[in-house]
Amino acid sequence: MTMRIAIGLALICALAAGLSLAQGSGNAVTANPLGQANLRAEASIDSARLGEIRAGTAYPVLGRSQFYPWLLLGAPDSRAPIGWVFETLVSIRGDINRVPFSDQTLSSAEATVTTVAPAVATPTASITSAATLAAADAGFSVSGAVTGEVNIRYGPGIEYPRVGVAQSGQRFDITGYHTQFPWVRVRFPGVPNQQAWIARDLLDIDGNLFETAAVTRTRLDLPALTATPPAISVNAVTGDEPIALSVGFRILADHLWTYILESGFDAQTSRFGALFVMDLQSGEAFSFGDEYAFSGTSINKVAILTALYRHLDGPPSIELATDIANTMICSENVATNRLLSIVGGGNSYLGAEAVTDFYQKLGWSRSFITAPFTTIGTPEPPPHPLLLPQTDADQQKADPDLSNQLTVSEIGALLANIYDCAYNEGGKLLEAFAGAIEPRECRQILHVMSNNTVDALLKAGVPAGARVAHKHGWIADTHGNAAVFFTPGGDYVIAMMLFQPSWLNFQESLPVIAEVSRRVYNYFNPERPLAEIRQGYIPDANSCNFAGDPLVQDLMQGVWTE
Repeated sequence: MTMRIAIGLALICALAAGLSLAQGSGNAVTANPLGQANLRAEASIDSARLGEIRAGTAYPVLGRSQFYPWLLLGAPDSRAPIGWVFETLVSIRGDINRVPFSDQTLSSAEATVTTVAPAVATPTASITSAATLAAADAGFSVSGAVTGEVNIRYGPGIEYPRVGVAQSGQRFDITGYHTQFPWVRVRFPGVPNQQAWIARDLLDIDGNLFETAAVTRTRLDLPALTATPPAISVNAVTGDEPIALSVGFRILADHLWTYILESGFDAQTSRFGALFVMDLQSGEAFSFGDEYAFSGTSINKVAILTALYRHLDGPPSIELATDIANTMICSENVATNRLLSIVGGGNSYLGAEAVTDFYQKLGWSRSFITAPFTTIGTPEPPPHPLLLPQTDADQQKADPDLSNQLTVSEIGALLANIYDCAYNEGGKLLEAFAGAIEPRECRQILHVMSNNTVDALLKAGVPAGARVAHKHGWIADTHGNAAVFFTPGGDYVIAMMLFQPSWLNFQESLPVIAEVSRRVYNYFNPERPLAEIRQGYIPDANSCNFAGDPLVQDLMQGVWTE
């Protein structure tokens, strides 16, 4: 089985020969469909349907309705108006308040599909009690099937709290419609009154909607929602007992959780993220999204390098030192597979399995590698059928590589243990592999990672020149970074992964990763905070080669005290 390519820098190179990560995109405001969305001639659900848009393309926002949550979109190339879309159906990038109001109606001649609204029944009084709702619903059989991934709201508008997420094809019984807003009410057992709302344009409706109850009130008197469980979990990653979070650290956790949600990465949807943060002084740590397995990308090369040092009896040769640098900085897969071959006694598949065994000896079962990285040319045949481990993590949601997976807490814990080995001469690494791994080797691992030339991702959230020992990794749908930070206010670890099905846009993921890093840095360094994320730079992968570099000489000397 071929392993999904964890290409690191090579993917960026295919997009451009070097990428500068600006802080923003000027004053342009764009809308990216969350799934499939209809375009209409006017800011109304009953206007002519002009066509549809789908996720994956950013459309310029030309105008917005002054009274209703509708946006006028333009063509990506010409900016010519193409139709109105309901705001809930798209994610917005930029300041929507800068977009001018518009009441433009596009010509009905442009419509590719004409829809005719059914005659509207005479509105009835607003229905507020559960008993009245049940009576009004009796005898009607109207339902709607979701046309894409949609938010379910507590009331008829995006200002109401989200109470759930529905996936394409899910069907709901419809109990009512709003006479002023393009929303329908559905049966939803997860809330106190058993009722919730979905934007009307997101449902394929069977039956006569206007035979259900008409709701006229613009503000609904709704029962209070039950508080949702906390998203933060405490992890015991370097000791036997979890360490209770201090008040400030828990506030930081809640703050970051809210920021990631507001950035559009939410585990209730298919586009989501995971984060691990650990204070290396106190040992306290928090994470969310740790129950999800992600493709290990090139980030799992941290485990490969650590397992390699377990097998070395002395400093690496010039050839091996060059391969180490090219693996950890250039993410070069041929060099990586040579390291795996050494770990596996001459076979890269056995080396990958040895890395999995390495994780398990440290007590971690959700992260593993069972095959070498994909390279050009004829692959080495496996010595036996590939192992595809099944773990207690969710191995479906992020569509992880079958033979290369990690969780944020386990890769974060590995970095924390490398740090503990290097500077405290303690921790699980030295306990599990007594005599096979030495503190000087742990310092070398962090030294080579500190020379990573990728000045983006988490590193863009700290001042220029700050020491960050990190490993980056990305494939089309998954972007991540894991790092040890050395700062005046304290040292810490961050591991972060973001996922979006099929394709995750770097212009959306990289600033979010950098901003999370900046906020953690400011927590540890309140007296010298960083005002905004830096411009990050990812160098051209074709120029990345550490043959003859001073770093190779450092590794060959076998001692590093930084």
